[in-house]
Order: sequence, then C-alpha cells, then structure tokens
Amino acid sequence: MYQIMTADEAMDLINDGDVIALNSFLGIDIPIELHEALYKRYQRTGSPKHLTAISSAGFGAWDENKAAEGYIRDGAVDKIICGHFGAMYSTKKLVLEDRFEAYNLPLGCISHAIRAQAGGLPGALSKVGLDIFVDPRLEGPGINNISKDDSLVKYVELDGEEFLYYKLPLINVAIIKGTAADRKGNISFEDLFTAGDALSICQAVKANGGKVIVQVDRLVARPSRPHNTIIPGCLVDAIVEIPPEPRHASYESLTGSFEIPYSQWQDWAEMLSGRTKTKNVVNTSAEIIGRRAALELKPDDIVNIGVGIPETVSKYARENGILDKITLTVESGGVGGFPASGKVFGAVIGADSIYDMANQFDLYNNGGLDICFMGGIEVDRFGNVNAHKGPGAFAGVGGFANITAKTATVVFCLTFDTKGLAVEDNDGIVTIKNEGSIPKFVNDVRSISFSGKRALANRQRVIYVTERCVFELTEKGLKLIEVYPGIDLEHDILNKLPFKVEVDERLR
Repeated sequence: MYQIMTADEAMDLINDGDVIALNSFLGIDIPIELHEALYKRYQRTGSPKHLTAISSAGFGAWDENKAAEGYIRDGAVDKIICGHFGAMYSTKKLVLEDRFEAYNLPLGCISHAIRAQAGGLPGALSKVGLDIFVDPRLEGPGINNISKDDSLVKYVELDGEEFLYYKLPLINVAIIKGTAADRKGNISFEDLFTAGDALSICQAVKANGGKVIVQVDRLVARPSRPHNTIIPGCLVDAIVEIPPEPRHASYESLTGSFEIPYSQWQDWAEMLSGRTKTKNVVNTSAEIIGRRAALELKPDDIVNIGVGIPETVSKYARENGILDKITLTVESGGVGGFPASGKVFGAVIGADSIYDMANQFDLYNNGGLDICFMGGIEVDRFGNVNAHKGPGAFAGVGGFANITAKTATVVFCLTFDTKGLAVEDNDGIVTIKNEGSIPKFVNDVRSISFSGKRALANRQRVIYVTERCVFELTEKGLKLIEVYPGIDLEHDILNKLPFKVEVDERLR
C-alpha cells in the first residue's frame, strides 16, 4: 500500500548501494524536488552513497546545479549507465575526469533491458550495437579509464546469428515524475510530455523487491480513466505531492490536451523556441544541407529527424509541401505531429500517439522507419560515422544507434569541415569563403557510432549530405554522387579529402 510522504521522507527509503532507475528524457519530466531532497540528505548525513544510476535517455535539467548534478558531483554515485548525457552539464565533464564509472549504451537497448527485468528476464538480446563502439569486440560501453564492467554488454551467437546481450544491474529503486495520483495510488501523466520507461521501471523494481517513489503535481479524489493510468497504484510505495510552478501556455501544446492542426504547428514551435532553445545551429551551411536532404522525403514516409543540422530538414519539408504527408517520430514514444527541439526535445507538438519508449524502439530496431536524418562528428573512408564522441568531450549515442541500425534510408547531415567554415549561397550557387580548421572526413573515426560494413550487409541506402556535395556508401567505400553549383570538384572536395573516393562518371 502506498503512502503519501514529503520529499525528505521518500528519500529516506533509499539505502547505500541501491540501484536507481530514473524515468525522464534528457531534460523533460524530471522530479527536480526529489533529486534536491536526495542531495540535501547526502549533504547532511553522507548517505545514501555507492549508488548506481540508470536512465535510458538521461536525467539532467540543462543546468549544472539542478536535478541530480549536485549529489553526483559530491560523490553519492559510483556508477552511471545512461544513453545520453547531453542535458547533464556537470556530470558529463566529471565522467572524463574519472570521478565515477560511466557507461554509454544505446538508448533503446537500455529501455529494452529494463523491460526485460520487468518480465523476469536478466537481459535483452539485440542486433543493435554490433560493429560499433559498444560491441565488446571493439571498445565496449565504458566511457572513461575506470569503467571496466564487462557484464553490461556481451557478444553472443544464437542459432547461427550474432547478437549483443544487454544486462543491467538489478534495479531496486524507481524515481518517477507523474501528473496526478488518485485515492488508489494510480498515477496518470496527462500534463507530462512522455511516459518514457515508467511502467517497465516500476514493474522491474517490484520484481526485484524494491521501492517505487513517484512525484506528482496533485492528488485527486476521482480516479482517472483506466486507459489514462500509466502506473497502477499497486506498484507504488511513496507518493510525493509537489505543486508545479506556473509555465508558459506554449508548453501545453506538448501535453496532447487539445488538438493542434498542421496549420498551427509552426506557430507553436516558434512560441516554444524562444523559451527552450539551447543553441543556434542554423546557418548557411545548415540551410543548404537541410534543403538538399529534404528532397529524399516521399509521401507516407515514417521518419526520424535528429537534433542539430538535421532539424533544418523539417523547414524545407514544409516549404516543399510534404511535411503534412509524412509521419514524424521521436525516440521518447511520440508518433505524428511535430517534434519539439532544444530543452524540450522528446516532446511533440500535436502528436497522434505517445506510447512507451520501449515500444518506439521496437519500431526502430526492426526497420520500421522509411528514412532518418542524423548528424555526425566524423565520417571515415569506410562510411563509418562517429556521432557521440568529440575531442575531449562527449554527449552519448542516445537513440542514434537504434535508429540507424535498420532504417532503409539513412541520411547523414553534416558539414565537410568545421570551426571557421564560412559559406555563401546565392540562388543555389555555393561558394566556400573560408574552410574550417577541423576536417569531418577522416581516414578513421575516433569511435564508431554507425557501421558502414553493417549497413551494407543490411542493404541500407546511406548518403552523406554536406554543404558542398553528396556522398553515397558503396561496397568500395564512399562515392561522390553530387557536386553543388559553384563548387570546384578538385579544389573544394577531392584535394581536401584524406582518402580517395569513387566519383560518379556524370561529374567528370
């Protein structure tokens, strides 16, 4: 039977050495006050310590002094297993200082491993991750020098097929954010933007004899409709009521509480952008790339568009009149509508459906997308892409590995080089005014997020769209298939590549 508690009382349920699963998506739907109460307790008593934190999609708040950042920084956590660290400003720096063990697994593989525990299974098999960094035959999931746990990902063969086996520590504490709790303890999520892994986490925790702690905005007397209940009360141990702070009306567009027709998507997106933007990636190069990449879309396509430069694809899909003829999806579970960006990435404006994250990754892992548009840090001569690990920095692979593993057409959207690149576009005539000092096309990538070899074996179509040209992946490596007007084939492309590429005969 659940109990109504204060945040401090609920955090007293957590013991030294517990394994905590946190349901959130990057920076959204985070129980901030529960994290703050845990930090206060740790500052006061030095406990709980030796914690393990697990999150499919990360649990930051885009602020190094909010959410879990404080108690992680002060030493309460020994190990973090996470799909993406992007919103965890302090934590992702400390990882590289070897302050604690840190492991980066594909987002969907963590989600499925949690669901496996919910069903009484120790782990989950997947083809996602083969031949990329997480594969123990290459690097494994450890991010820093002290992350040596080889139990998290294993290479296995079954019935003549290759798999990776993802196995998480047994989760015994859930920290969840919900909207309302009724008199039976049933938890609904109607004012939140996603359900994430909430139900699977709670089922796994109860299977392991642990405690489920939920922060809600309000307590209600009348039960919600059964279909609206995400977590049944029988799975809940502690409910903490924290009335939410007022938020701008534009955030209501992300809750699904009213219909938003296609004609209003852009208006709502612009209202949100000024309040949630993390950085401005739109520039001439991004515009050129987005315009060309959008030409790959076809009516009825099921699509995923990544963050950064790929976001410009949606702008040109709208200008081309095809945006309302495709179905956009986002990793958190949203289908249809228009995915939000910035600090509310993971939420959707006018979604048709929002279901559990594990179900979304069932779709992605099995090739349910027709096309995806992804960014990249580096591309090598074999078509491998590094999208998660820069020099002296990293954010994590997130859903990238799952999305690109089986999607029929994969479109990488990235500049030819970076840091100082200046480009002009005059009515489709492209001029490189200044080259960047850091090349993006290299002999060998620093770490593999996407395997060209695996994509060829899966018969995927893969293209690499830049601000000056387009490459295609072939059995021989990269093939140059397009050069934009104004670009000199030899001077602007071939002489600047560190490896030879096949050139389509039409370009000679």
